Amino acid sequence: MEDIVLYEKRGDIGKITLNKPEVRNAITLDVLKKLIELFETSAENDDVCVIYTANGKHFTVGADLKYGYDLLTSKERLAEAIEFLESWQILTRKMIAHPGIIIVGYHGWVIGGGFEHTLVCDYKIAAEDTRIMLPEVGLGLFFSNASTKLLPRIIGEGRAKELMIMGKELSAEEAHRIGLVNQVCPTPSLPRIIGEGRAKELMIMGKELSAEEAHRIGLVNQVCPTPSLPRILKKTANMIVSRDHLALQYTKKFINENQDLSIESVLARESIAMITTGQSDELKKRLEKFVKKE
Repeated sequence: MEDIVLYEKRGDIGKITLNKPEVRNAITLDVLKKLIELFETSAENDDVCVIYTANGKHFTVGADLKYGYDLLTSKERLAEAIEFLESWQILTRKMIAHPGIIIVGYHGWVIGGGFEHTLVCDYKIAAEDTRIMLPEVGLGLFFSNASTKLLPRIIGEGRAKELMIMGKELSAEEAHRIGLVNQVCPTPSLPRIIGEGRAKELMIMGKELSAEEAHRIGLVNQVCPTPSLPRILKKTANMIVSRDHLALQYTKKFINENQDLSIESVLARESIAMITTGQSDELKKRLEKFVKKE
């Protein structure tokens, strides 16, 4: 267990590394506990900067779903299941409290909570092979790590809803284009739907927008040829209703409501939603299908 996450310090720089490449750095309770411990250690060591990275082909595929399925289907492990869910939130608290600058380096797959817990990182660098995806709603799970507040704040509500509801996969290039990762530019200012600058331009200047321009700045999620619109609308609606309905309700409600709440309030609300969705029969059915595929 000691080597599932690594820590080293060189001068003022600490380095924390996920180290379960054989399972694509899937996250269990043991991994979360170790991350919490090591971010605390780094803070106590006065690391001015922390590099957060991972060994293997992928940064992390997020929560270990086989492990999660075992927890949810075993009444004897209910306490462990609740501790697992709450540990995601505790990790965010520890990372926010860290006085140093946290730089995260993504590569390969970065999925679900494996991405959400890094939203509090101060600087995000993605390798060219990075693929980011938030598949929770499709499985009937719910989001963690204050992501219902942080993600809309970083990329805007429109794009956040697209990623969270549709489970859209993002390349490193696309993530950089929308301001979700940054290389040489400062971390984007934290806009609300499309960013204060653009909002003022549209509202004060009355600027006309084409469909392409509205899509480019994140005001609409998709542009299609006019004759294709009914088909695209139906296809999109079918995709949405195929997601878990309870998780969908929470996703919309929390993105709409959490922006004016404190991080602590958002973490508490997400914990309740994670526990609630985690008890649904629909989730167990979806996870069982996933586990059988593996």
